[in-house]
Amino acid sequence: MKKNKGLVLEGGGFRGMYTCGVIDVFMENHIDFDQVVGVSAGAAFGCNIKSRQIGRALRYNKRFCRDPRYSGLKSFIKTGDLYNKEFAYGIVPTILDPFDTKTFKENPIRFTLVCTDIHTGKPIYHEIENGDATDIEWIRASASIPIVSKPVKLDGYELLDGGVSDSIPVNWMLERSSKTVVVLTRDKSYRKKPMKYINLLKKAFKEYPKLQKALENRHIVYNETLDRIEQLEREGRIFVIRPSKPIACAMIEKDPNHLQEIYDVGRKDALNYLNDLKEYL
Repeated sequence: MKKNKGLVLEGGGFRGMYTCGVIDVFMENHIDFDQVVGVSAGAAFGCNIKSRQIGRALRYNKRFCRDPRYSGLKSFIKTGDLYNKEFAYGIVPTILDPFDTKTFKENPIRFTLVCTDIHTGKPIYHEIENGDATDIEWIRASASIPIVSKPVKLDGYELLDGGVSDSIPVNWMLERSSKTVVVLTRDKSYRKKPMKYINLLKKAFKEYPKLQKALENRHIVYNETLDRIEQLEREGRIFVIRPSKPIACAMIEKDPNHLQEIYDVGRKDALNYLNDLKEYL
């Protein structure tokens, strides 16, 4: 096994503001990793650890969360995507709050994201290196929630949210790192329940039976992963940072103050874990 440090970032929509708080504390305290893997929001917000942009994800989400150009029913009706491709993944990262592609490209951290192949129902692990428009499209694919997003076509794949197939890719990272840190967006008491609208999802994806199965079994796989994480944590093989209290937010969060609150919980928890984390690493 390579002697390097790996970081796993779970998704979870705007609960990802918790992750932003955690990784900003990492950057402020010069806690570095050799490899990062992010899923959905873990990719969309977590990529800022490679571009070293402290506070950026919180800043632009607070600024634009109420902006109908960013996300909402209007975008969904017009484009089929709840989060607007042209604005959220185009204008924001290139003009209004620029993503530092130069630093991203020069930073030696390897950043991998997870998408779900809608034909196989299996995860696709893809490394992004440049922070350019193609990489941003991969990030968009990783965060494309079924039903409220159209599949993203890239490199011969049709892709949706990586959380469908591998919500917390701890096993993937364990094969590549000797020290693994996992940032979750659910508190320790949480266990996922069967999806309420699974019949609607199955109907929507009737042409993709393997994706249907992945969606139907998602809660089982997710809870098994949580059990494994707790076992690995007890054995001292991984270090886990998770919310100290339950975090709830809407799929489209319109309250910037609530985003700040979630971020602040992440910062507080990361600071509380800091000394133990340094010792582990």
